Amino acid sequence: MKNFKVALFGCMISLSVFAQEQASGFVYEDANANGKKDRSEKGIPNVSVTNGELVVRTDASGKYKLPVVDGQTLAVIKPAGYSLPVDENNLPQFYYSYRPKGSVKSEFAGIAPTGKLPRSVDFAVLPTTEKERFTALIFGDPQPYTEEEVAFFAKGVVSEVVGIKDVEFGLSLGDLVGNDLDLFNPYIAATQQVGIPWFNVMGNHDMNFDAATDSDTDETYEAHFGPANYAFNYGKIHVIVLDDILYPDPRDGKSYWGGFREDQLLFVENDLKFVPKDHLVVLAFHIPLSEPEGDPFRDADRERLFKALQPFENTLSLSAHTHIQRQDYFGKESGFMRDKPHHEYNVGTTSGDWYSGKLNEQGVPVSTMRDGTPKGYAFIHFDGNQYKIDYKVAGKTEDYQLEIFAPKVAAQGRNTKAGIYANFFMGREGDVVEYRVDDTEWKKMHYVEEQDPAYEFSVYEWDTSEELLEGRRSSNPVPSKHLWRAALPAKLPVGTHKVEVRATDQYGKTHTGETAYRLE
Repeated sequence: MKNFKVALFGCMISLSVFAQEQASGFVYEDANANGKKDRSEKGIPNVSVTNGELVVRTDASGKYKLPVVDGQTLAVIKPAGYSLPVDENNLPQFYYSYRPKGSVKSEFAGIAPTGKLPRSVDFAVLPTTEKERFTALIFGDPQPYTEEEVAFFAKGVVSEVVGIKDVEFGLSLGDLVGNDLDLFNPYIAATQQVGIPWFNVMGNHDMNFDAATDSDTDETYEAHFGPANYAFNYGKIHVIVLDDILYPDPRDGKSYWGGFREDQLLFVENDLKFVPKDHLVVLAFHIPLSEPEGDPFRDADRERLFKALQPFENTLSLSAHTHIQRQDYFGKESGFMRDKPHHEYNVGTTSGDWYSGKLNEQGVPVSTMRDGTPKGYAFIHFDGNQYKIDYKVAGKTEDYQLEIFAPKVAAQGRNTKAGIYANFFMGREGDVVEYRVDDTEWKKMHYVEEQDPAYEFSVYEWDTSEELLEGRRSSNPVPSKHLWRAALPAKLPVGTHKVEVRATDQYGKTHTGETAYRLE
C-alpha cells in the first residue's frame, strides 16, 4: 500500500510538471510606444513580475522567468517612475492571460483560446515623471443592473469628472455591474470618458455565478479588465488589488464569503518582499475586512493579511460593498500588531442606494445611502507615504460635507425631545463636531449611533404620500457611524434662529454648514 501511495504521488508530480510551462520575457522601456520590444529598447532591472502567486524580479537585462499553468495570468507590477500603456478605453495593459484552450464554458464569454505560450512574454512600460504628491479618484459600486442605470451612472457621476486635471488614475472598488456581465462594455465606455488610466476591482456582482470553483469566477471579468489580483507602484505608494470574494462559500457551497484563497495570500506575501518598508501599502478590495453584523469575512485570512502587513508602518485599505460610508480601525485586539492601527475606508458608492429615491433636476435618482451619506466618490491625496481623503457628493459643491437636521418650528419656552443632528459624511467617532445658535459660543455635539432623521424623513415620505412619487422608494434606514446630536434650544426669543455646525476631520480640516429653525 505504501509503495502504491508513493507511485501515485510521483504520478501527480509528473502530471503537474507536464502541465507547467516556463514563461520568460522582458520588462522594457517602450521608448517609441509601439507596444513591441525593439532591439534598441533596453530592459529594466529589478522590476517585479508575477503569475498570480509567485513574484520574481527582472535581472540586469530586464529579463524574468516564471512557471505558468493554464488559468494563470502573467503580469508586471508597475515600477515607480514609469507608466503603463493603456488601450483605447484607458484600461492599463500590464498582463498576459494564459488560457491555451480558452476559459471554461459559462453564460458570459470569458477569454478566447490563447494557444501556445509565446516564446517571449514581454511587458512594456513608459518612462514618465512621477510626483510623490498626487491624487487618485475612487469610485465605489457603480453597480448598474440595466442600460438605464448605466446612463444614470454616466450622467449623475461620470459627467462631473470628465477631463479632470491633476488626477493620476481612477479606481473602481468592485460591483462594476449588477450580475449582467454584458454591461461591462457600457460601464467601460462610461469610465473611459474621464480620460485617465482606470483600474478596477472585482465585486460579488461581477462574477461568473455558474463557475464550479472560485478561481474560475473571474473569467469574464478578466477578459475585460485583466487579472483580479495585481499590484502597481506610484511614487512611495504600493497598491495591491485583490478579489476577496470566496464563491461558492466554502462553508456550505451557497452564496459567497469574504476572504482569500491560498494563492492570493501567497501573492501578497511574495509581492511585499520587494516593497520598501517605508512605503505606504494600499490594499483595494470589495468586501470590507469587517462588517457590523454577521460573519462576512474569514478571520484566518484577515489575520494572515495583517501579519503580511506587519513590517509596514503605513497602511490603508479601501473597500465598498456596503452602500454606506464609514471609517474602520484595526488595532492589536483585531490582530493588527502595530501601535498605529490599520485604517480601512469603506467608501460611499456612486450608485448610492442602488439608484433609488426621487429624481433630481438631471432626471437621475438622488439615491442617498441608508446611513444618510449622499452618493458620491472620493479623492485620495497622497504625499510621500502619507494620505488625506476627501469625499465629493455628486451634484453638490466640494464644501458640502455635512447635512444638518433640525425642526422647522418649535414651541418657545417649552422643553422638547427634538434635537439638532449633524451627519458628517467623512466623520468617525472621536471627531470634534460643534454647533452654535445665533453666533453664541461653540458647544460640542454628542456622537450617536442612530438613524439619520433627514434620511428617515425622505424615505417615509414614500409611505405617507397620497400620490405615487416618481422614482423608486429608497431602502429602510440603518444606524449611521457619523452622526452627532445636540438638544434644541427652545428658551430663546420668538423668531428665527440660525444654527451653525463645524466639524473637524481626522486630517485637521474643518467643514461647516448651517440651517435655521423658528420658535413660536
